[in-house]
Amino acid sequence: MSSYTLPEDLSYTDEHIWLREDAQGLTVGISDFAQAQLEEVVYVDMPAVGSAVEAGKEFGSVESMKSVSALFSPVSGVIEAVNTELESKPDLVNNDCYGQGWILRLRKEGDNTVPLLSAEEYRAHLKSQA
Repeated sequence: MSSYTLPEDLSYTDEHIWLREDAQGLTVGISDFAQAQLEEVVYVDMPAVGSAVEAGKEFGSVESMKSVSALFSPVSGVIEAVNTELESKPDLVNNDCYGQGWILRLRKEGDNTVPLLSAEEYRAHLKSQA
């Protein structure tokens, strides 16, 4: 298995979504592993700002030349921002998945979350799937 970049300050889901909590709220994107599996991302389907998402439920998708993959929300909440830059530059997901390739920001509502993994736990999960 290749070595993937997994920032220690993020949480991950077993569906290859990362979650960052900071002063801007909760930011969501796909992991380095996920973007590598997809290869060339050509389109990101994102929810509308103001819409509600539910933990563990699909909120959008990422389309590549190879396949379409559903995106599942790690927490329940309301979308506060989407990365509109991905509309014209979906390859940012491949080139900078933890930075400019973020997908959405949300405000958490309630305590409903999917199990979140540390970088070490996610790395072990990837190895177990290989």
